[in-house]
Amino acid sequence: MNKRPNLTLHDHLTAIKKGKKKFENAFEGVSRMILEQAIEKVVVNGKTTYDFKIFRTGKKHMIGLYEEINSFVSYVKDAAEGGSSKEMAYVLVGEPGNGKTFFVEYLCTEYREFLSREENRKFTFRFKDLDKLGNYGKIKVIESQTYEDPMILAMNLLESRAESRKHLSKWIGFTGKETENIYENYRPLGACSEYIWNDIRNYSGGGIEEALKFIEIVPVPLMESLGTVTGKYPAKDKITSSAVDLLGEESIQRLLHITDTNNPYRFDLRRGALARVAGGGIHFSDEIFKNKKDLVQVYLGVIQNRVIETDGFKWPIDTLIIATSNNSEFNRFLEEKEEAPIVDRCRITYVSHNTNYKLQKDLTGYAIGSEAKTSFNKELLHQDPNLNYAASVSVVFTRLPTSEKLSPVETMKLAAGEVAGEKSIKTLAEVIDTLNQDPDITKRFGQKGLGQRNLGRAIQLLLESSDTNEGQCMFALDIFKTMERVILDYVSDANDRAKYLDDLKHAKGLYRERIMTEMFNAYMDEPFAIRKDVMNYVNMIIGIDAENLGPDKMWKYKDPQSGELKALKIDERYIKSVEERLGLKTKEQSETFRTTIRKIYGQKISLDPNYDFMDNLELVKAVTDVRLKSDIAGSGSLIGALANRTNEENQKLYDRMIDTMLNKLKYCKTCAQKTIEYFCTQSDEK
Repeated sequence: MNKRPNLTLHDHLTAIKKGKKKFENAFEGVSRMILEQAIEKVVVNGKTTYDFKIFRTGKKHMIGLYEEINSFVSYVKDAAEGGSSKEMAYVLVGEPGNGKTFFVEYLCTEYREFLSREENRKFTFRFKDLDKLGNYGKIKVIESQTYEDPMILAMNLLESRAESRKHLSKWIGFTGKETENIYENYRPLGACSEYIWNDIRNYSGGGIEEALKFIEIVPVPLMESLGTVTGKYPAKDKITSSAVDLLGEESIQRLLHITDTNNPYRFDLRRGALARVAGGGIHFSDEIFKNKKDLVQVYLGVIQNRVIETDGFKWPIDTLIIATSNNSEFNRFLEEKEEAPIVDRCRITYVSHNTNYKLQKDLTGYAIGSEAKTSFNKELLHQDPNLNYAASVSVVFTRLPTSEKLSPVETMKLAAGEVAGEKSIKTLAEVIDTLNQDPDITKRFGQKGLGQRNLGRAIQLLLESSDTNEGQCMFALDIFKTMERVILDYVSDANDRAKYLDDLKHAKGLYRERIMTEMFNAYMDEPFAIRKDVMNYVNMIIGIDAENLGPDKMWKYKDPQSGELKALKIDERYIKSVEERLGLKTKEQSETFRTTIRKIYGQKISLDPNYDFMDNLELVKAVTDVRLKSDIAGSGSLIGALANRTNEENQKLYDRMIDTMLNKLKYCKTCAQKTIEYFCTQSDEK
């Protein structure tokens, strides 16, 4: 590995002039990092918002949090453009386990990655050969304690700002406009850098050329374990925490070398968390309001003035400050009215839980883990193909508030951008707007519910159960038992507990609907049998009024998925049977329903040719019932055949269905048998 040559200040400034290096503050850097990558428009809960692709890359990326990310990007962009945000901290407030800390840590990782690219690398300066000055003892090299950018030194080379500005333009050849842009990010040198530079200038007799021989430019270290560029300060208890953890303290070792007691270098700033991120970094304060009052007061000064202040000495810093807090700590802090100024200096964003069950599938995937699971006997554990769905809908239901306008299932489907019968996304948007008017944050949409940690606990309980280990399979139905245990053990509020247990019943209902579909697919020996029949119904009601429909009722149409021409025989008896199952008794009701389906088809297919109406649970259930009835005289007969395997024909049917489930539907022997067993018990069908 080649050693990086040490640069002179002139080299560094020339590289900036040529555009090979960057001089920008923390807000500009983070803003550029986010906005350089792709941005897409998405519709979330009926409102158009933006999706920033930087947060959606990598193996374990951000899921959901659209509004919160939009709010953060807007804050950083405003600060980068010199708005009022640059004098504020960004605080994420919300329930535990909804992704606040994960978001900040993800951002920090991306920022480190961004700065590791050669053109974005951060640099600082250090003073060398200090033994020549005589009053630094055996200290020969001193690095800028707050990782100041070399450009900050360049803007303070001479005694007055005007002289430095004139010298900079002449020395490097910056144009008036370039100098103007540079000086927008002007800040004085920190106390110790200013003091040492003054010493060097005096030693050099005022000659800048001579003084610059004491300066060398070095890259800022990007090692995460050092807490440089991105640093985290977790709230500690009242006794062990002190302002030293943030600001640093007087160093005994340095006092042994430094003869002049007025020298601010006697303070070791790097002992504190702020100095290490002061050169265009991100400071993450975890659970900021858990800190004791005097530490919060320190934050107030730092947020407002962006300065580390100790014994009257000042070190200006360039830092993006992000903090997190849970609802209860934040509310307790707000009740202490004298602490209002700190909240006034924060941009607060209330982080909600993810309420989109489709996106939750990825989050549930994180909770289950990507590694292969094994039983206590080191045998491979199979994962029921319905486990993720059952777990996802269970937690999402708990996060949805009850509403008079929408049923829980309708709310869940609309929040995932799906069809919910007659109810439109507009209704959901109205419900959300009404809820968001409530001054009690926890009553707003998605602000309460089981978080990711509770989901993780339920999966842990599932893994440790004897049923899972003996059957070598994580059976989906068992997740409801472990969810119930988590609710009873970890939810302290009686009203919340009652609501969540009720929500589990809705989730179990959806699981049963899914099992009905799976059983039909297994019976038909085809993974997508129901999907095919649903699309047949949709295509039939579109083709029934077609002009080119002959007496044989054959209708030719172009399949939007494959682009091929297909022929379909329109079976009016089948259409009628499905509509009867949907409870459509009159011709007018049927026609209204058909019009709705045609409208949805027109809207969805143009955007997504693979749209298959499988999110329309009522239609899927009706088609399943009709097909089960027409093929084997009702689901009751199938249940009877599967439950009573005393005759050879029933045993053959059972064996064939098990075979389909194992080879085509990703079941294992345990979950295939248990799923059929569950299908045959009607105890919780309602």
